[in-house]
Amino acid sequence: MKNPLTKRIKREFLQEIGKNIAVFIFIAATIGFISGFLVADKSMQVSYDESFEKYNIEDGNFEISDEISEELKAKIEASGVKLYENFYLEKETDKEKTIRIFINRTEINKVCVLKGELPKAEGEIAIDRLFAVKNHYKLGKTIIIGGKEYRITGLVALSDYSALYKDNNELMFDATDFCVGVITREQFEQYREGKIYYSYSWSFDGQNLTDEQKEKLNEEIKNTLVTGNAEVVNFIAEKDNQAIHFTGNDMGSDEAMVKVILYLMVAILAFIFAVTTLSTIEKESAVIGTLRASGYTRGEMLRHYMTLPLIVTVIACIVGNVLGYTFFKNIVADLYYNSYSLGTYKTLWNASAFIQTTIVPAAIMIVVNILVLSTKLRLSPLKFLKHDLKKNKKSKAMKLPKLSFMMRFKLRIILQNMANYFVLFIGILFASVLSLFGLMMMPLLEHNEDIILDNMKGEYQYILKMPVETANQNAQKCIMGSLVVNMKGCRKDEVTVYGIEENSKYFEDIKLSDSTDKVVVSEAILEKLKLKVGDRLKLKSEFTDETYEFEIIGSYFYPQGLAIFMGSQEYRELFSLEEGYFNAYLSEEKLDDIDEKLILTKINRADMIKVTTQLEDSFGGMMPIFAAFAVLMSMLMIYLLSKVVIEKNATSISMVKILGYNDREISRLYVTATGIAAITSAVICIPISYYAMQVLYFAFMQEFAGWVSYYVEPVVFAEVLLITVVSYIVVAAVLFKKIKKVPMSEALKNVD
Repeated sequence: MKNPLTKRIKREFLQEIGKNIAVFIFIAATIGFISGFLVADKSMQVSYDESFEKYNIEDGNFEISDEISEELKAKIEASGVKLYENFYLEKETDKEKTIRIFINRTEINKVCVLKGELPKAEGEIAIDRLFAVKNHYKLGKTIIIGGKEYRITGLVALSDYSALYKDNNELMFDATDFCVGVITREQFEQYREGKIYYSYSWSFDGQNLTDEQKEKLNEEIKNTLVTGNAEVVNFIAEKDNQAIHFTGNDMGSDEAMVKVILYLMVAILAFIFAVTTLSTIEKESAVIGTLRASGYTRGEMLRHYMTLPLIVTVIACIVGNVLGYTFFKNIVADLYYNSYSLGTYKTLWNASAFIQTTIVPAAIMIVVNILVLSTKLRLSPLKFLKHDLKKNKKSKAMKLPKLSFMMRFKLRIILQNMANYFVLFIGILFASVLSLFGLMMMPLLEHNEDIILDNMKGEYQYILKMPVETANQNAQKCIMGSLVVNMKGCRKDEVTVYGIEENSKYFEDIKLSDSTDKVVVSEAILEKLKLKVGDRLKLKSEFTDETYEFEIIGSYFYPQGLAIFMGSQEYRELFSLEEGYFNAYLSEEKLDDIDEKLILTKINRADMIKVTTQLEDSFGGMMPIFAAFAVLMSMLMIYLLSKVVIEKNATSISMVKILGYNDREISRLYVTATGIAAITSAVICIPISYYAMQVLYFAFMQEFAGWVSYYVEPVVFAEVLLITVVSYIVVAAVLFKKIKKVPMSEALKNVD
């Protein structure tokens, strides 16, 4: 025989259609975005991994000052690798952008054509899609390069430039001011008289080598070049090439964070469902008592009241997954395409994502509802029949201070609904954390840029390939190197090691030791590695097994990143360098008398600004999404829980109407009480969310190289509070209509 309780599910849905649709939309949107993120992220990771074989991405490249001789080429290829010409030009556009031009590639580092076609004739060029988007170049339009006009025939992605690094040693890639493109071989040959960069890519030619064997071959190639008297300008193994690997390292780094957000949202929504269901149970207590007395078990009643939340959740999860695979995955893909020069990808079925966005949320909904509802349904049928749903005897009402009647009434409403307002508090706390995350990142990056620029050690920093003198007397020598963190549980971050000359005007306030094992560290190291003065810092060489252990004797404010400082003499002694050795200059002026070929890296203000600009560009698409979710969640929390409060107090509202109070006056009592609870919660949540975000930010930054100190612009706190206030104002208008619908006859019903 069909269970008659199932007939009530449709009616219960329609009775609470506003709540159910609101929760459905929110769960579907949340699941849709998370599913879209996981699907797009995994699909792109697979596409990226497959691109190495699909586009025959190089195993390394080197650049020399002139074309390689046939004899030297034969010696290199004798080691089991194959060399390919990958010559390029560098030209300036009329908008002062740098474009690196290659010949159409057909063998190695192949080109992915995203739109249009590769150039075939004179005056045609295909340029990087991302650069074109950011600089508003369209297919078929013209671009002026080196004073010459080219027609853009294609928008492409070069497989070895998924991140647009102009130089492998730069702090950050630059998709706005740097571009790569391809032209025909015939056009390229016209530039033979000008400056050509003789770059060669090598491939292990299908050999199945271990990392150790690859490293050995790479060293063999380098040694062959040196012994062959080739003037090596650049040498980059594939594993060290940021233009290739930065993108792959970034993909998947946010996966854990978005899954945690999903599960927290579902848990909070499950509590709201449970609270609203408890309200329904209280309204239908007499019916439940009758059914229990007629033989229905607690389990049957529990399953009945859990059915609707579970149906809504499961359908929302399914709809969310459909949206994830159609609409939201495109949004997430666009976020990646807005940062990286990626080729085409194919959306793949992700079974893990389906489990995480459907099975797990449904399980959370079931567990939370069982925990909350089973306690209430343990009461005896008699208690349900008498509307006595308190497990304990009624306690004496709290005596309120001598305030106005209206204020005491509002306080009484708040005290009687503390459980609901506690859930509201948790929801607002979570929304505040999301709001804070969405609103703080841009000001944080801008603040970090200002701090870095204000504390730069000279307008220009030059890192040299070998010691070379300059005629500029104001330039100051120093030594710069790098080691990597070698501590258990810590990311193997690169740490800059400074050897500072005595009486340095750039480090005049730093107190160094004359010992090689005692160093001053940047504050960023103390923050990221959770160390303090007196602790020991363990580092190692990136390319050898040599390890170093230092005692931290002090900290230094150096916002550029992770660094340690020692005297230049101690640096030379520690790393066995000759007397007087240096490899860097700090200068307030540009040094024009140093050959560009001898400069490894040049850093100025523009480079530091570029880092922040790119980070803002990368985060810019994601942060508004978090802020929007926070606004929607605040509104949903306040609406659903305020609705419960009004429904629980329907009899009191009806009585007040009988006493002559109009709807607006009653609204001020009940809606204002909820407003007080919501805004008070928001104020309390601000410092809590600040410290909660600090913990999350620390975990978030552990996945990234370097360090940006935690900072929240004061105005962001006001914006977070404003989100809750605006949410309350919008919801208050809806709740006013609900109060108007409460009939006076409600007070005449027998409630006890």
